[in-house]
Amino acid sequence: MQSIATTDPVPTAALPALSFGKLLALAGATGSSVAAIYYSQPILPLISAELGSSVRQISLVPTLTQFGYALGILLLVPLGDRFNRRNLILGKSLLLALALLAFSFSSGLQGLLILSLLIGLLATVAQDIVPAVAALSDPARRGRTVGTVMTGLLLGILLSRTVSGLISAWDGWRLLYQLAALSILASGALAWAMLPALPGDRSLSYGRLMSSMWSLWRQYPALRRAARAQALFSVGFAAFWSTLALLLADQFQLGSAVAGAFGLAGAAGALAAPLAGAAADRQGAGKVTLWAGLLSAISFLLMYAVSWLPASLALPLLVLTVIGFDLGVQTALIAHQSIVYSLDPAARSRLNALLVSWMFVGMASGSAGAGLLYSLAGFPAVISLALIATLAGVWLRFVVRQQR
Repeated sequence: MQSIATTDPVPTAALPALSFGKLLALAGATGSSVAAIYYSQPILPLISAELGSSVRQISLVPTLTQFGYALGILLLVPLGDRFNRRNLILGKSLLLALALLAFSFSSGLQGLLILSLLIGLLATVAQDIVPAVAALSDPARRGRTVGTVMTGLLLGILLSRTVSGLISAWDGWRLLYQLAALSILASGALAWAMLPALPGDRSLSYGRLMSSMWSLWRQYPALRRAARAQALFSVGFAAFWSTLALLLADQFQLGSAVAGAFGLAGAAGALAAPLAGAAADRQGAGKVTLWAGLLSAISFLLMYAVSWLPASLALPLLVLTVIGFDLGVQTALIAHQSIVYSLDPAARSRLNALLVSWMFVGMASGSAGAGLLYSLAGFPAVISLALIATLAGVWLRFVVRQQR
């Protein structure tokens, strides 16, 4: 089968390279965009109390935001291969800022729910910036460059809940969303100013663009392996985080504040992202994903001891294993992105959409399965799910290691 498109609309060599300062600014723009998805999670009680909504009703806010993000990855992110990514990033940033501002002035639940879906859809601008940076990267350093931008994305996820809680406690949740709108405006304008024109293939209609994703999926075995392996690693990631608060409450009598503090362990994975990318550049992305999966598997294996050790030993072990598997999952993601972005320069947005979509499938499956297993057999059953899924991902990488 012939490639859908095999060359860049503008050759990479003809594009200006990004300085380290610009790269950091784009990493910050990526983080501020993805943070919009998570602002609502820690402040749902505040919103519920002000609007007079039930907990069940207000819980639809983060649900619709996440659903919108997943939908946007499939329906909007591929547009980066058709339109100038620079203008696309600016346009989506402006619309996201307007949606956040409208959210801050909403007085009814129905309006909040509609805007939550829109915020999720438009927050996918973060997934437009990453392929744009990949297009401007030296192929020999693409892993490190993409890893630096992913640091911003991961820190945005990690710190969004903390920022949300602090600002809302200081002066209410409406101010939080107004400040978020301003940050998106600033980051979108900054990205537009720093990025060169990155034209896509305007001959591709939207219908052809979407149908070509299936062709790309069938055409590239490396894409299928990367997406499936990352989905399996994501099962364990989501399974653990969705049941951590239950474990801490049931076994250690610790509250949600401590569960939230565990999220700081994720900073290790975020800050190590450029190192993971550099390792992929030097040693090959396939080998790096194999070692990353083994690190996660070993971390989950050690977690079995948490259920029978005394609290004085179990809690430190839990922290160390969280750092270990989080580092493994994030390292694998950076390496898989390095693989995917090298396949077809003119289809990077579509390739990225396919990879991230599979990752979301894995996370959703892990969360759903972990909730059921915890209720039936407790935390060891959850760890068994995480370990089996991770080992399946390792097996997938090991079997095809000679192929990539």
